[in-house]
Amino acid sequence: MTDTTVAEVLAELAALEDPKARAVNEKHGDDHGVNLGKLRAVAKRLKTQQDLARELWAADDTAAQLLSLLICRPKAFERAELDAMLREARSPKVHDWLVNYVVKKSAHAEELRQAWTADPDPVVASAGWALTTERVAKMPDGLDLPGLLDVVEAEMKDAPDRLQWAMNHCLAQIGIEHAPLRARAIDIGERLEVLKDYPTPPNCTSPFAPVWITEMVRRKQDA
Repeated sequence: MTDTTVAEVLAELAALEDPKARAVNEKHGDDHGVNLGKLRAVAKRLKTQQDLARELWAADDTAAQLLSLLICRPKAFERAELDAMLREARSPKVHDWLVNYVVKKSAHAEELRQAWTADPDPVVASAGWALTTERVAKMPDGLDLPGLLDVVEAEMKDAPDRLQWAMNHCLAQIGIEHAPLRARAIDIGERLEVLKDYPTPPNCTSPFAPVWITEMVRRKQDA
């Protein structure tokens, strides 16, 4: 396929639209009805096509943007382009895939992490916290982990949902990966009680930080 077939790709995505899938997705704020397995199959067939990816993103359609993120070349985007894309991402799934599949692989990830974390838009800030959580787990050198706990302790309780979720993930990751800070991370989670009552399916780990930390540490010790 070439970038002249954007209309054909959009037509294919429209044909994959499933009202039942849309109803489920819309409960999570995602305005599309394409089964993600079928979407990945389309991406596998198209392979990496950066020009097509850019045009699909510009179509301003959630399914098209998700497909765009699967066929793009992450290192081909400039910093300003990634910043603009994050601010354009309406759907939580598009936001998450952009951060996890593209920005994390970019040479601009650290610069964007710092800029986004300080952004007044809580959804943009949540992306900065997601990148920080990645560093906590994989490249903690240079991070002020006690300082991050200070911010979480002061701000997580009253943060908007998306930002709160990202800060909570960072809190849990610090507790899981860094034993000297584990007791403090658990204590912060217990006092703030963020996501304490979050409905968790059987055989899944609660996102409540004290439970999450304890369970993941147990698994590591049993491994």
